[in-house]
Amino acid sequence: MLWVKALHIVFVTSWFAGLFYLPRIYVNLALETETVATARLLLMARKLYRFTTMLALPAIALGLWLWLGFGFSGGWLHAKLTLVLLVIGYHHACGVLLKKFENGRNQRGHVFYRWFNEVPVLLLLAIVILVVVKPF
Repeated sequence: MLWVKALHIVFVTSWFAGLFYLPRIYVNLALETETVATARLLLMARKLYRFTTMLALPAIALGLWLWLGFGFSGGWLHAKLTLVLLVIGYHHACGVLLKKFENGRNQRGHVFYRWFNEVPVLLLLAIVILVVVKPF
């Protein structure tokens, strides 16, 4: 079970690395006016989103394996799973925003994306505290 836990941590960390960087690309896309630079940023965003999705799948699968192995108990785990659902929703929102950029329908400025970029940091902080401290 320790191997499963170790791999889960590696995939979650990698998944979050993508979630930290993708909105930074969106900040640049929101500021960019040159067609060539926009095309390059869109290519980067598409590839990163696809790669991040491939990292999310084993992270979630390994998390489910751990859940089945250790059981479902404690309020901290309920809270953590709720936050994991929010992370999955955030990941999906990143995909929706990418499609808007690709279709030329972005209606948000760079300041929105700077704040949007902070969401996964707060989610990860809360998840790690719940897992390590188990406050309830």
